[in-house]
Amino acid sequence: SGRPCNLNEQQLSQLSQYIHDNSIKPKGGRLKAQTLVAYITKEFKVDYSVDNIYRLLHQLGFSWITSLSRHPKQSDEVQKAFKKIRNGNDPYDPVECQP
Repeated sequence: SGRPCNLNEQQLSQLSQYIHDNSIKPKGGRLKAQTLVAYITKEFKVDYSVDNIYRLLHQLGFSWITSLSRHPKQSDEVQKAFKKIRNGNDPYDPVECQP
């Protein structure tokens, strides 16, 4: 229902492959809607708004989710140690009591 898509099946397939190939970057960071707008404009000479990108992603079977970006050099051991200290779960961390 609604207006037909401005991209043909071949273009949708190419866009889907681009999203799949670029959604997780080895140097960290995320694929942004504005990046997809620029890609579609450059590759297909079709203008899309950021709002319509979310609809297009849904049509292609993708879910647009946001999360905290993870730095590629992040250490899992340091992160686990920080969580233990912050949550008071480290058995070697002295417990402080307040009167």
